[in-house]
Amino acid sequence: MSTIPLTKRQREILDFYEQYTRAHSVSPTLEETASHFGINKVTVFGHVEELRKKGALERFAKNKSRSMVISAPVGQPSSSPQGNAGRLAPRLPLVGSIAAGSPIEAVEYPEELDLSDLVPPGRDCYALRVKGTSMIEDGIRDGDIVLVERRDTARNGETVVAILEGEEATLKRYYREGNRVRLQPANAMLQPIYVDKLDIRGVVVGVVRRY
Repeated sequence: MSTIPLTKRQREILDFYEQYTRAHSVSPTLEETASHFGINKVTVFGHVEELRKKGALERFAKNKSRSMVISAPVGQPSSSPQGNAGRLAPRLPLVGSIAAGSPIEAVEYPEELDLSDLVPPGRDCYALRVKGTSMIEDGIRDGDIVLVERRDTARNGETVVAILEGEEATLKRYYREGNRVRLQPANAMLQPIYVDKLDIRGVVVGVVRRY
């Protein structure tokens, strides 16, 4: 497998992203990166976009300044043409929390979660920690970790990570009903959410619980 081809400046920026993320648990903004290197924000944006296209950085939320996560460390094998599925490691990015209740702002804080044999083989997955009890009747409790296959479509009845307008994220069962979508909780005490537009960021394929 080949390594990700980077220019000297791209390598320096990726190193800075890795060091900053380890120190602060979030990625740096374009302004912070530009200030660190003494260059303008437009130049940094160009380098970051190239790193994203090459698969070295990945964006987990639209229009968020701290939403980049390192996909592959410098000098490590890059993604195959099929994406991350061909190189899925036992460690998954734990990219934040997901509301199993009222929607919350989609903010991700990258960590690593060692799941070893729990990861479905050949799938591009990440992990989210659940907040709330709206999916409790499906066996998904507050504090659980859900394993999510990265997809932008879903079939009726699948449990999805949904991003609503305003960058609010929620975990619900997905049902397409004509021109709208019903996001159904698995809790008899709660009402469904009806939306005309949403982004699907993945489908739940497993649940991990620490007793």
